[in-house]
Amino acid sequence: MTLAVHPTSPTHSTARQPVEVRQVGGRLGAEISGVRLGGDLAPDVVEQVRAALLRHKVVFFRGQHHLDDEAHAAFAELLGDLTTAHPTVNTGSARVLRVTANRGMAANSWHTDVSFVDRVPAISVLRAVTLPDFGGNTVWANTAAAYDGLPAPLRALVDELWAHHTNSYDYAQRDEEHDEPDANYTRADFASQIFETRHPVVHVHPETGERSLLLGHFVKDFVGLTSTESIALFQLLQNRVTKLENTVRWRWAPGDVAMWDNRATQHYAVADFDTQPREMRRITVQGAVPVGIDGRRSVVVAGDASAYTRIDELIS
Repeated sequence: MTLAVHPTSPTHSTARQPVEVRQVGGRLGAEISGVRLGGDLAPDVVEQVRAALLRHKVVFFRGQHHLDDEAHAAFAELLGDLTTAHPTVNTGSARVLRVTANRGMAANSWHTDVSFVDRVPAISVLRAVTLPDFGGNTVWANTAAAYDGLPAPLRALVDELWAHHTNSYDYAQRDEEHDEPDANYTRADFASQIFETRHPVVHVHPETGERSLLLGHFVKDFVGLTSTESIALFQLLQNRVTKLENTVRWRWAPGDVAMWDNRATQHYAVADFDTQPREMRRITVQGAVPVGIDGRRSVVVAGDASAYTRIDELIS
């Protein structure tokens, strides 16, 4: 059964209507159909979309050709307060981050969005604007499933492990083939202010209670370990996160929107589209300070992210 949502309706129906959700991956990923995204979705529809997101970690919507930046932001705001576009980059927009490439560049490194600030974003909503004729897929990995799959000795280690995350390790600055990380922004833009936060490697999801690994390529090192030890352990854990059985890959089409739970995933944009243009636009929902399994919260080491996301009321 599909759901017709009428954007011009002055009121929302109080009748609960089922959203059609089709699972696309064994451990994460689902396609939602029958929903026309925008700021006028009925509360019951938003509730069902959120439930699908929490269960499947990343959800996809086809055929959202009507969306512009304003409608995109209005939909995202139904899920929570929004961050600004980026902590360091002046995008020319208060809320919208343009992620562009015209020389085969993409965020070709596994990461959780903006994990270098203390309030890691909760949800990212990404829409396709310009797509290459081939390539440019995005892959997501389930960090909760990765934790669940750890053998007991590794789990005992990571349960008490903390890591430093910093934008000096921003994926956009780690491109070895190009002088600039993005068609519109420079390396200096991304590193114009340095942020560093100490996060628990295992954090408790504030909505589901699941335990997830908080890693990705903003990690600089692990607290108490040497650089050599940190590199070895990071690779071991990242391999657990990104094993193929733990991932889902999305082939973008015009009108597509992807939305993911940034607290339980990593993602990777594949730079395999040669010199074709590719533009995506991302709007981000604010998150809370990560909490470890012992109840301790992440700690700011450097940088003030209050212009990006509210940092008041840190303790709920």
